[in-house]
Amino acid sequence: GESAALRSLLLNPHLRQLMVSLDQADNKAKLMRACMQEPLFVEFADCCLRIVEPSQNEDS
Repeated sequence: GESAALRSLLLNPHLRQLMVSLDQADNKAKLMRACMQEPLFVEFADCCLRIVEPSQNEDS
């Protein structure tokens, strides 16, 4: 399911580096805004949200 998609995303070294940088950043809010401009990070965030809050249909 979605967990397999998440695991696949987490294999990406660029995404892993973004997450390490975010974890270690002094200004996490500023870096989070920058990360949300990265399509790969947005895909990761969307995947996480689909896992924790699956929608009944894609239209809503």
